[in-house]
Amino acid sequence: MSIESQHQHQHEHRGRAQAQPGSRQESRPEPQRSPQPRKQPQPPLAGGAVPLLGHAWRLVRDPLAFLAGLRDHGDLVRLKLGPRTAYAVCAPELVGQLLRSPEYEVGGPLWDTMEVLLGKGVATSNGALHRRQRRMMQPAFRPERIADYAAVMEEEARAMVARWEPGGTIDVGAEMFRASVRIVSRSLLEVDSIAQKAEHISAALGTVFEGLYRRMVLSAGPLHRLPTPANRRFSRALADLHGLVDEILAERHASGARPRDLITVLLEATDESGAPLGDREIHDHLVSLVVAGAENVSSTLAWTLCLLTEHPGRADRLAEEVNAVTGGRPVSFADVGALSFTRNVITEAMRIRPAPWILTRRTVAETELGGYAIPAHADIVYSTYAMQRDPRSFPRHLEFDPDRWLPERAGEMEAAAMIPFGTGNRKCPGDHFSMAEFAIVLATVVPRWRFSAVEGTDTSSRIGITLHPKRLLLRPEPR
Repeated sequence: MSIESQHQHQHEHRGRAQAQPGSRQESRPEPQRSPQPRKQPQPPLAGGAVPLLGHAWRLVRDPLAFLAGLRDHGDLVRLKLGPRTAYAVCAPELVGQLLRSPEYEVGGPLWDTMEVLLGKGVATSNGALHRRQRRMMQPAFRPERIADYAAVMEEEARAMVARWEPGGTIDVGAEMFRASVRIVSRSLLEVDSIAQKAEHISAALGTVFEGLYRRMVLSAGPLHRLPTPANRRFSRALADLHGLVDEILAERHASGARPRDLITVLLEATDESGAPLGDREIHDHLVSLVVAGAENVSSTLAWTLCLLTEHPGRADRLAEEVNAVTGGRPVSFADVGALSFTRNVITEAMRIRPAPWILTRRTVAETELGGYAIPAHADIVYSTYAMQRDPRSFPRHLEFDPDRWLPERAGEMEAAAMIPFGTGNRKCPGDHFSMAEFAIVLATVVPRWRFSAVEGTDTSSRIGITLHPKRLLLRPEPR
């Protein structure tokens, strides 16, 4: 043993001797305590709650102003919706975390309510079921299929503008809805019977969406089953929509036809075990697509024409771009890639006047967001309307400025603040379809007609599950 090791051995021996029980030099170590997890605080409660209803009365009375002001109280705040507590996520970066995290699923007041209309289709399902459904319908939205659908978009857009008379009055909401229904029915479903009933579908969807919003906010449970006139109208409209889709499926089964459309994709799809989709599942997918392809698309087109009418210089510039690209011939799908200003107009219209404006999620288990504790199975609310009009994310936030989407100006904005089609595995599967339809319809309408508002026009928002202009009446004059 070396001198160094002998010295160390003697030192250790003395240390053990000094530490014998009863010794005055005995040193007892403090018992170790396992670290306690830091308890996260609860988010602050938003102001303005009233007894019994909480914040629900403000969400019914003036929801857009209420949601737009929530971030002044914090990036994440608590809401009281009657007896329930919900959590409003106001900051874009937190919304991005919410949408990408597996700790949150599709659920909450919006989707619980929407199940009445959409069933358990791809829009409302979660987990393995959602992945299965999305994979089975995805072939209908491959890029090469969009080019096929575009021929229908071009035809319907030209037929619509050909019906208009110079100096007449156009109900833009009705016109855009009719065109959208015809496009989605002829391209994705190849069913002419939907197009023939477009007016009926429009009225039914308006009734259903208004009723769904009130059910989402007030959550009055059994009161919605009382035979009031509003409840009877809602039930009739809902039955009409579901009956129409059942009719479509029955016709397809009876005919045995298999055109290259979404119904055929769904009828022929199988999962990993080789099992096909059932008629109930196919029904729910078709309702989801008719609703999104008619309601969201028509609303965006109506708001875009509203904004271009209010900003005629922007409309002139769009018309000039289309004419420069097409040389005066009718626009086609092949031209869409070159219509950069047109696409920026659409993006800016979706920012400042979004169709889907309030969305919800639900926590799978207890979690943390933004430094705050969120309990399991909690309802989460976020508003694209409030987020996309927030001056903290968008300079000159209320200005309709399509050029803010030029590449050299992209750094001015918070990227997560603008997600019109969602993000992650819940991103809308029909985003490219919708963008092609927006561009083709606008590039057909605007170069041919200049618009002015007619007396009786009301461009404030009609509040429902989506936002529409209340009454958009325009007078077309040839360019």
